[in-house]
Amino acid sequence: MPEDEAFTIDKQCLLLGLSRSTYYYVPVPVSPETLAIMNAIDKIYTAHPVKGKRSISADLKNLGYDVGIDLARTLMRKMGLEAIYRKPNLSKPCPGHKIYPYLLRGVEITRINQVWSTDITYIPMETGFLYLTAVIDWYSRYILSWKLSNSLEGSFCQEVLKEALELGIPDIFNTDQGCQYTSTDFTSILLEKGILISMDGRGRALDNIFIERLWRTVKYEDIYLKSYVNGTELYRGMKEYFFYYNTGRLHSSLKYKTPHSAYVGV
Repeated sequence: MPEDEAFTIDKQCLLLGLSRSTYYYVPVPVSPETLAIMNAIDKIYTAHPVKGKRSISADLKNLGYDVGIDLARTLMRKMGLEAIYRKPNLSKPCPGHKIYPYLLRGVEITRINQVWSTDITYIPMETGFLYLTAVIDWYSRYILSWKLSNSLEGSFCQEVLKEALELGIPDIFNTDQGCQYTSTDFTSILLEKGILISMDGRGRALDNIFIERLWRTVKYEDIYLKSYVNGTELYRGMKEYFFYYNTGRLHSSLKYKTPHSAYVGV
């Protein structure tokens, strides 16, 4: 193939919806047995996010997995799950990073680009797992951008934010208090645009409720039904699903409009 026709690393990652850093990341192998247990944990936790290691260990044993409390705790930590948060705690706090106050308590959401938010979730596959991040507009539920990664490095969170900002500028951007979002690399992108930064209170699942609902919807309507084999299949499936979610899925809260219709005003 001529050099000018060759795909660069950036182009390959763009086509696959992956962070560029993912190209260089060498994942730690996970055995098929461990992966099956982790995927079972993900389903249990998604359905009942208040469950901790003891309850999940008991549920796994009922499913035929001989998993004690210690192993359940180890795997939950690997997946970034903590029951006290009622949500995947995939982004850990970093000492010394500035934490911004939560700005949305009691605020009525009345228009597009008033509030956006983002988060990360674990996505199981038959041959491994990836992490998914997305940016959502609270008013319309429109998914402005999304990206997959096989690591939790902050660069893929920055990339998905920059892609979303090509579509508009929100008044407020809400995240949790994880390192990916409290880093100056991330917050500077928002501050340079004059966007107010809001961060969830510790242990408050409802502070970022719209994207939490999105993760449950994605998993129950697509991920668990499809059982994607690898990252290429997962990317294609997510591309199809998010197109459907934005342009074909009617929301009662939007008076049975699609997120795309609500966002663009048609």
